[in-house]
Amino acid sequence: MGNPGAEYAITRHNAGFLLADHLAERWRLSAFRRHGPARVATGSVGDMPVAVLKPWTYMNRSGGALAPLLADEEFDPARDLLILVDEAALPLGGFRLRARGSAGGHNGLRSIEASLQSREYARLRIGVGPKPEGLGGLTDHVLGPFAAEELDALAPRWPTMGDAAECWVTDGIEEAMKRFNQLGKTRD
Repeated sequence: MGNPGAEYAITRHNAGFLLADHLAERWRLSAFRRHGPARVATGSVGDMPVAVLKPWTYMNRSGGALAPLLADEEFDPARDLLILVDEAALPLGGFRLRARGSAGGHNGLRSIEASLQSREYARLRIGVGPKPEGLGGLTDHVLGPFAAEELDALAPRWPTMGDAAECWVTDGIEEAMKRFNQLGKTRD
């Protein structure tokens, strides 16, 4: 999840888009192309077809980008959907996989839940660090750009998060949580 537009490209709220870009490159997917209210890159991981979708609806309306998926009667969000989302409650570069749960105050996740009518979908929460003392609200923090040193700190973490996402594709969320949640607490 993230926000479209150059002004949001390296903001904390776009951590999901940054990981999506890493996955598309890692898996050698097609270029991102417009598909309804999203940009989509497609290909496969081994023999599993995958699509990496970047909602072009702005964060708080991310659920609207799921309409084409929901139209497919074979689509099961509990099995087929991994949301990549920023998380201020996790330290910068940390991550955590979850099989289900609440939006936890995240408006983008609320939009996803409203579209799915369910909390049964996997998510990979990407740590962007807590709001610094003296900064306005949490919105100011997540819509603020990463500092160069923060991007440098995140760079070595993308491959581990990519491994976790790939494990989700090949082995499912329970195995991915078992293998990677402890690694998400540590820094490389």
